[in-house]
Amino acid sequence: MKRFHVHAHVDDLAASISFYTRLFGAEPTRIESDYAKWMLEDPRVNFAISTRGSKPGIDHLGIQADNADELAELKHRAQAADVPLADEGETTCCYARSEKHWVTDPQGIAWEHFHTLDSIPVFSENSQAMAGNHTAATAGTSACCAPSPAATTTAPGAASCKPRGKPIGIPVTASGGGSSCC
Repeated sequence: MKRFHVHAHVDDLAASISFYTRLFGAEPTRIESDYAKWMLEDPRVNFAISTRGSKPGIDHLGIQADNADELAELKHRAQAADVPLADEGETTCCYARSEKHWVTDPQGIAWEHFHTLDSIPVFSENSQAMAGNHTAATAGTSACCAPSPAATTTAPGAASCKPRGKPIGIPVTASGGGSSCC
């Protein structure tokens, strides 16, 4: 069974962990110095927060597959949508090794489809080389939470694929604003 995924950027990780723990009625399943994740069953969602974005807000949406067959089904659906697809294959991000691909909807919202293969001790094996700077993704270099330009493929009849969609721009707090980027 697939699981809905939301990744939000926050300014204050400790305050956000406290808030979401109370809101969800559950402790995070993983906490790191820059990241926390809840794997909720009701509703079935993988909700992650990190301090790696430029501004607080929703960064991207996604669907986490439980197995390779579900991921293949998601990829087939994405290809049928006749939009560019960025296939990263096996990669690391968010303290996990995953198989993943990305699509961007007509409004520019990035959607990640992934199957988690294993846990890793660092945010991304690439982030060590990049000093954890997510903004490199917007400059066209490979970064966590964004497909590398080399992984991008184009659907028939579609324009060339941007490395990622624009951030959704939904503030995490009522007083927050603007968009985020990782």
